[in-house]
Amino acid sequence: MKAILPLLAATVLTWLVFLPLQAQNNAPVNQSQQTVIVGEDEMPDYEPYGLLNAMPAFLDDIKQDLTFPLAWRNSGYKDFGRWRRAARQQLFDCMGQLPPTSRSFDYLILEREQRNGYQALKIVFDISGYCRIPAYLLVPDGQGRFPALVALHDHGARFTIGKEKMIRPIGQADSQKLQEAEGWAVNCYDGVFTGDFFAQNGYVVLSIDAIFWGERGRKEGASYEAQQAFASNLFQLGMNWCGLITFDDMQSVEFLSRLPFVDARRIGVYGHSMGAHRAWMLAAASEKVRAGVAVCWMNTTQYLMTATNNQNKGGSAYSMLLPDIRRYLDYPDVASIACPKPMYFMNGRQDKLFPVEGVEDAYKIMHQVWDSQGADWKLKTELWDVPHFFSRDMQQQALEFFQKQL
Repeated sequence: MKAILPLLAATVLTWLVFLPLQAQNNAPVNQSQQTVIVGEDEMPDYEPYGLLNAMPAFLDDIKQDLTFPLAWRNSGYKDFGRWRRAARQQLFDCMGQLPPTSRSFDYLILEREQRNGYQALKIVFDISGYCRIPAYLLVPDGQGRFPALVALHDHGARFTIGKEKMIRPIGQADSQKLQEAEGWAVNCYDGVFTGDFFAQNGYVVLSIDAIFWGERGRKEGASYEAQQAFASNLFQLGMNWCGLITFDDMQSVEFLSRLPFVDARRIGVYGHSMGAHRAWMLAAASEKVRAGVAVCWMNTTQYLMTATNNQNKGGSAYSMLLPDIRRYLDYPDVASIACPKPMYFMNGRQDKLFPVEGVEDAYKIMHQVWDSQGADWKLKTELWDVPHFFSRDMQQQALEFFQKQL
């Protein structure tokens, strides 16, 4: 009998637990829980997809939530110097893990040519603790310390040349590279090697290959498709492509500032297309940059991130993409970290890559910043009746700007 009692108790307990559940299961189904089948004309309010081409279907919602809280106009800072330091630090944070700086640039001349009023040098130097790279350096004839420019090449989906887009190739007479560079100069720079143009007018000019271009490209050969894999691999290593390019450009300025024939108080930067993006990024990031010219790369996220703009294709965009920066600053806000330096922005009314409305909005934002510091006269913004192009007339205006500001 004693052995049976625990079994009876367990049976009663089971009934107490499961009877209410059974009662629930046998109860009539709540009408609100029933599955309702509707006709095609009564379909629920949702779309059976999450993307439109390569854009999220909720793109407009995302853009509405981008408030750029660290922008000067939104930040609440009263002291502009404190805002610049905070915004620049955020820029650096978004650049990701960076290479160690080189203790000594340790530059060596590989080739030398005498040109019209200046020497053209091919050099190598330590751009970082990781990389020793080739570069072109133009030095005016004569004595003294000269003003200097960092010439920043474009993207253009042409990876076999980089610095050669800015400076006529050195020691490459009758070569395929020279022919390629000359063709590029015609298509993008009105037949001019702009670095040589500035050197003829008394400027030291330095141009490096951004990583992925020219002599810093793929060992296996140039590949458009490899951009995305390269960018992804850097992300997985805690770095990002745009941050790495900007770091190298900052080191280029530092290298120039240490050359005995360069006036370190008179260093400027310029570029077209991706080179323009590099120029205003560099002006924002480096205190040693005194002035900059950016041609055909300025806009706002509102107008660039659309279903039809070239920016949405991935690939090439990675070289100008800083993770998380849009949580804090829009493009003109980053460029405004350069304030109150003299800056000159030129864009084309016929440029299909950068909507005119977005250019005008970006210009307005930047002018508000420079004006707030009593320096609006130092910011020059223009729309030219050109496509994505750096014409001879624009180059002359850039020269006159540097002659005045450096």
